[in-house]
Amino acid sequence: MNYPAGVKKTKCNMVQYSNRGMSLEHDLNETNEFYRISNRAIIYKKPTPITIVKVDYKSRIDAVIKEAYFKTPSTTDYNGIYKEKYLDFEAKETKNKTFFPLANIHSHQIEHLKKIREHGGIGFLIVRFSTLNLTYFLDSSKLVEFIETNTRKSIPLQYFEDYGYRIFDNYNPRLDYLAVVDIIYFGGK
Repeated sequence: MNYPAGVKKTKCNMVQYSNRGMSLEHDLNETNEFYRISNRAIIYKKPTPITIVKVDYKSRIDAVIKEAYFKTPSTTDYNGIYKEKYLDFEAKETKNKTFFPLANIHSHQIEHLKKIREHGGIGFLIVRFSTLNLTYFLDSSKLVEFIETNTRKSIPLQYFEDYGYRIFDNYNPRLDYLAVVDIIYFGGK
């Protein structure tokens, strides 16, 4: 568009940086809310453990955290109970189309999932390949097996296809990952 004095209005593409990597988390939170409302399971997102060091108190309502740090390394993203079994899982997204970088999951999280399984709980990883719009459930036993038998620094998409379970987007629940838990742990019930 031409304006007076030769000023041209150009289209400005604003890059939105907020909530990157949050679509999987959003979908899981909606799914977990559906599970709670329908009394199917009780599963929550774990809060990130932080210690607040400095706060600006402009007023009681407008307190602003100025400095904080992580208290301890967090374990995994979600935990809860389903059919009298404890479950615990990590959720990750990647824009990569062919593999999931193992650098995206910390060694203490892998160890935590391993311990959950050793103690009779249900542990797993949900990975979304966001550019492909593919979401997979990978049981912790298959995650640990891959790490212990490979020197790769990433899990190929083919491994998820071969040993994981595809979770399809639905209306309600959004990502019915408990259907996979039923197949693996409860014989498809």
